[in-house]
Amino acid sequence: VQLQASGGGLVQAGGSLRLSCAASGGTFGPYIMGWFRQAPGKEREFVAAINWSGAATRYADSVKGRFTISRDNAKNTVHLQMNTLKPEDTAVYYCAADLRLGAPPTRTSEYDYWGQGTLVTVSS
Repeated sequence: VQLQASGGGLVQAGGSLRLSCAASGGTFGPYIMGWFRQAPGKEREFVAAINWSGAATRYADSVKGRFTISRDNAKNTVHLQMNTLKPEDTAVYYCAADLRLGAPPTRTSEYDYWGQGTLVTVSS
């Protein structure tokens, strides 16, 4: 499975961006899909995740109420709508797939496939 993240860019604080992740090279499910981010000099951290049906989602406390994860299984894509962006949201954002069933995990070690990352820069 190959994952291709897109949608990053430069935005002012308070603005919005929508990231997308397209899966190819295999079936899209029933994967859990997640978004992580890594700021310069910091470890990769969990942002959001969604199960196959979309009924279960999970968010980092730092993005709750501002970010929304969704998926379109017919199009093999997952999205991350990011609103009210803050400078501290600046990072490279990665999408990832977990082949197991269950609740969306938050640890990087539980994800099997990773996309290449897309850079989000939020200016103050």
